[in-house]
Amino acid sequence: MDINISSTFLPATDPDASLAFYRDALGFEIRNDVGRGTMRWITVGPAGQKDVSIVLHPPAVDPGITESERRTIAEMMAKGTYATIVLSSPDVDAAFAKVEATGADVVQEPIDQPYGIRDCAFRDPAGNTVRINQQP
Repeated sequence: MDINISSTFLPATDPDASLAFYRDALGFEIRNDVGRGTMRWITVGPAGQKDVSIVLHPPAVDPGITESERRTIAEMMAKGTYATIVLSSPDVDAAFAKVEATGADVVQEPIDQPYGIRDCAFRDPAGNTVRINQQP
């Protein structure tokens, strides 16, 4: 079987702030930007990986989500426990320095984990956790 990751979705409460984080802090390119105001779907991705994208979307807009679920999603996003994406870099320390210099919300400075990887973590403007692992 030949299956690849095409895209993943992360909620974005402030599309402009999220766009700035993924474009300016992480260096991703903008691939699509549709809608307006808080109802925007912005597709970004690493320049060298045209077939992999992140879609930044308005949270909890699915009509099948109840008001109670919307509140739960908002609470989890505020705590930074709703969504996570794990990225990789050949040099986590350099990536950390570049992202930190943009004023991003640092969750964890680079550290060697007991399970064998070196990583760091940030929160994007919507509270999503963005981890960066050192490539082996």
